[in-house]
Amino acid sequence: MMIRNTMKFLAGAALISLAAATAAVAEPTKPECLAGAKPGGGFDLTCRLAANALLETKQISQPMAVTYMEGGVGAVAYNHVISKRASDPNLITAASSGSALLLAQGKFGQYDESAVRWLGALGADFGVIVVNADSPYKTMADLVAAYKADPTTFAIAGGGAVGSQDWMKGSLIAKAAEQDPKSMRYVALEGGGAVLTALEGGHVQVGSGDAAEMGKHHLAGKVRILAVMSPERLPGELKDIPTAKEQGYDIEWPVWRGYYVGKDVSDADYDWWVKAFDAMSKTPEFAKERDARGLFEFTMLGKDFDDRVKSDVAKFKVMAKEAGF
Repeated sequence: MMIRNTMKFLAGAALISLAAATAAVAEPTKPECLAGAKPGGGFDLTCRLAANALLETKQISQPMAVTYMEGGVGAVAYNHVISKRASDPNLITAASSGSALLLAQGKFGQYDESAVRWLGALGADFGVIVVNADSPYKTMADLVAAYKADPTTFAIAGGGAVGSQDWMKGSLIAKAAEQDPKSMRYVALEGGGAVLTALEGGHVQVGSGDAAEMGKHHLAGKVRILAVMSPERLPGELKDIPTAKEQGYDIEWPVWRGYYVGKDVSDADYDWWVKAFDAMSKTPEFAKERDARGLFEFTMLGKDFDDRVKSDVAKFKVMAKEAGF
């Protein structure tokens, strides 16, 4: 009797374990993407990319909700996930390389980059250095030589405050010219549109921005992109613009668009998301959704992405320290 009861117990335990394992790897029952800003910005775009493509490619069977929590350029959402939804398998949260930069500068409060699980990136934009269409500078070498000769005559504009991604891109030009980034004449403007207006009006000599926004103005002949900060030339209409690297400057700045989940989400649920993203990213439906949002191909998932985020944070910490932040 004891043996039979023991066998029944073990069989029951096995069924319970199997059921739990099955539930752990099941499709999320209420898929949700949290955007850490108001509707319409980069985080919203990132959430919509995942929501639309996951449904379109049948990785999820019901629409993904997109919710918003503005504050601190993602800091409020980051703290909310950590403190309130750390184990929620339904929730993914939008992030970007800007999130890594803010983490490096300690602007997400008490939490660092290890307080969440980094899920993956599904697209990227790339930094560019832009001048007026009538500028005498035709190449990065022209610009760097002129900056090195007299940095005080250069005003570099970006669509963000001192310490932002655009400021950091500008500081790489200063470093390439062997000048102190802290002495850079940086003009902080409200977004890329204002940078373009300042360039076209001759109020600044150099603009720091992103390919997706600046590219159409380059093609229209209003500004000239001297270099893209990508590992290789971008496809499509921007294919003739050289990279900074091929011009002899070891400068890259991918503006990746990615996601994270709570620290206590199980391995099984984390793996479900990674596999869903992987399957989705290989489809023409996903490519269409990504291209419609002006993003370039940049897919990095699971541990590779986790390593990348932590590497970016470490790199940004060095840059921030050199810049005096």
